[in-house]
Amino acid sequence: MNNVNGLDTSIKNHPFFHGMKPEHLSVLIEGAKAVQFKEGDVLFREGEPANQFYLIERGQIALEAHEPAKPTKLVQTLGAGDVLGWSWLFPPFIWHFQARAVEPTSALLLNGAHLLGSAECDREFGYDLMKRLARVVIHRLQATRKQLLARSTERVPKP
Repeated sequence: MNNVNGLDTSIKNHPFFHGMKPEHLSVLIEGAKAVQFKEGDVLFREGEPANQFYLIERGQIALEAHEPAKPTKLVQTLGAGDVLGWSWLFPPFIWHFQARAVEPTSALLLNGAHLLGSAECDREFGYDLMKRLARVVIHRLQATRKQLLARSTERVPKP
């Protein structure tokens, strides 16, 4: 594996890819780049084309939901070791949330179109990647469920 500005080491050491085969890690490095965000920077907005996948190395990202004429609502805060974005996997390939840096943040940006094409060509790679992403989706759904339960119990009057 070539050392592309240390990206190979960063991807290999990221918790999301722990235990992935070296040849699959090589696929991830192709088209990857390091990115930095300042506090308040918006990574993407709901409705925009989704074609990226982020590995958060340092900092915090707020995942937010927006409804017209209503304030933006925090869905979840993500930090070092978390991954962000799977909308590039599924049509219509648009973001369903907004992501905003809460503090200065460093991340690795992976090319979603490249990953999707590679997953189609190499089913073993695709299966491994999908299993990893499914774990993230389940974790996010459970976190959202806990938030909803906490909010609903706050509103229930005590007898």
